[in-house]
Amino acid sequence: MKRRNFIQQTAATTALVTLGGLGLQSFTTSRTKKITILHTNDVHSHIIPFGPNNGRNANKGGVARRASLIESIRAENPNTLLLDAGDIFQGTPYFNYYGGELEFKLMSMLKYDAATIGNHDFDNGIDGLYAQLPHAKFDFVSANYDFSNTVMDTHVEPYTIFKKEGIKIGVFGLGIELDGLVGKNHYKETKYLNPIEIAQDMSRILKTEKQCDLAICLSHLGYNYRNNPEIVSDVKLAKATKDIDLIIGGHTHTFLRKPTIEKNIEGKNVLINQVGCYGLYLGKIDFYFDSDKSKAANGTSIIV
Repeated sequence: MKRRNFIQQTAATTALVTLGGLGLQSFTTSRTKKITILHTNDVHSHIIPFGPNNGRNANKGGVARRASLIESIRAENPNTLLLDAGDIFQGTPYFNYYGGELEFKLMSMLKYDAATIGNHDFDNGIDGLYAQLPHAKFDFVSANYDFSNTVMDTHVEPYTIFKKEGIKIGVFGLGIELDGLVGKNHYKETKYLNPIEIAQDMSRILKTEKQCDLAICLSHLGYNYRNNPEIVSDVKLAKATKDIDLIIGGHTHTFLRKPTIEKNIEGKNVLINQVGCYGLYLGKIDFYFDSDKSKAANGTSIIV
């Protein structure tokens, strides 16, 4: 993608949102710090682009194209994180043959910073997932999967913290309930914990104890379940919690041209974004921090 086209496409679908109640003019000074969050979800082992005869997905996607796009964005802003919201595995013969090795190696080459675990990442069993971990040079975060009695114990953290130009960014992960989606013999003794309760705890730790300026949830819960509101979704999570600034979603393959804005239990804005599936799009959220670390954000989804 040419730089001019990338800038035009990005600018067409963004809107600045304040997250602390300040006027937008506060974020136009030379002292403003910009943090860029890039994200994917539900790539499902799609390594190469779709072919020219693949309907609406024709000539889209592919890891090489994503790598070029990510490289250009990092060149414009070194204060960039790259995250994934799960379901890295399953969907093409690359997974059937390599068992996830190729996916993790390529994500490592793209310098992903963190990922959470989706239900399809158990498709070769928890032992199959564990076997591929040496190929992943990035962090796995999942706060509501208790892996204590499994081979994944100590290999997945509830959260991780990054620091970019003095800005502390806390990232935690949440996964969907595996029972009914994944065979018990695949996830074994993994325990599912209530995501809303865990999210409240994680955001409190990140914002209050760790003094993070930005709290991000990598979620594989699904965007929204209008026909079954009892199921915890990203929208329900945002409304029921506080201190989360951004929810990066997965599982439902929901494509959002720009982030949804929901109000948390304190009436503050929470951004939710999800970029469909198969690596067709790259999510991009820019956060702007003023001198007192008040923040605003805008976001878009970029065709790969």
